[in-house]
Amino acid sequence: MTIGFIGLGIMGRPMSKNLIKAGYKLAVYDKFAKFDDLVALGAEGASSNKEAASKSDVVITMLPNSPHVKEAILGPGGVIEGIGPGKIVVDMSSIAPAASREVEEALKAKGAAFLDAPVSGGEPKAVDGTLAIMVGGDQKSFDTVKPILEKMGSSVTLVGDIGSGNITKLANQIVVALNIAAVSEAFVLAAKAGVDPVKVFDAIKGGLAGSTVMNAKIPMILDGNFKPGFRVELHIKDLQNALDTAHKLGVPVPLTAAVMETLQALKVDGMVASDHSAIIRYYEKLAQIEVRK
Repeated sequence: MTIGFIGLGIMGRPMSKNLIKAGYKLAVYDKFAKFDDLVALGAEGASSNKEAASKSDVVITMLPNSPHVKEAILGPGGVIEGIGPGKIVVDMSSIAPAASREVEEALKAKGAAFLDAPVSGGEPKAVDGTLAIMVGGDQKSFDTVKPILEKMGSSVTLVGDIGSGNITKLANQIVVALNIAAVSEAFVLAAKAGVDPVKVFDAIKGGLAGSTVMNAKIPMILDGNFKPGFRVELHIKDLQNALDTAHKLGVPVPLTAAVMETLQALKVDGMVASDHSAIIRYYEKLAQIEVRK
């Protein structure tokens, strides 16, 4: 089986490397990034999205947002021009659920199947192959590609029909953003009161307030390390999709809207390329205190 992998950025590159390590043959392409390192590992370079698709049984896309996915799959020289009956396209980007449904309809007309399969875990889990992968689509296509997905993630779950994967990812991103904001408020309060944030972390991480988010982000914050595992600008994109989807469904999401404004403030301060743990920088600025070791 040959896998076409399109989108070789901060997430797609390590994900594709894990597939190569697992013994899969890859045809790779990225409009903006070089992929000589993947070719050196045994992948075949393609000259377009169409060519990558034409050489593959399964095509995976890992791109920033809905317009990029639609261009890569449905645009001129896109995957749809190289795809055929019986092939499967798996979009692992985090995009609007409505866009997933639009792409699925177009591919269905070509006899190809489509799954939306966004991921959670950021660059560290992309590197070690332990992403959480949430999938929308039909059972048969899911069963076909599940062994592939399991080489990139430790959790692979079919959650419903097309679009369900991205709905689940939006829910995930709301929880993560609000968790980081809550952690930020709490630790800025502790630091401003003169309590050692390292000891606060040690005291509460094993209790009900403990979380995967806290365990991942507080060590980075304490070190003043905001190197991106997941960039602020990408979380802005995800929360915008969450807000748009929620409003279309008539679901109020006031806390999500509040955190979105925090992220927008970071954007104004030039921190869009920082890790989303930089949410704490907003609270530090307000309180005029830094949470560090």
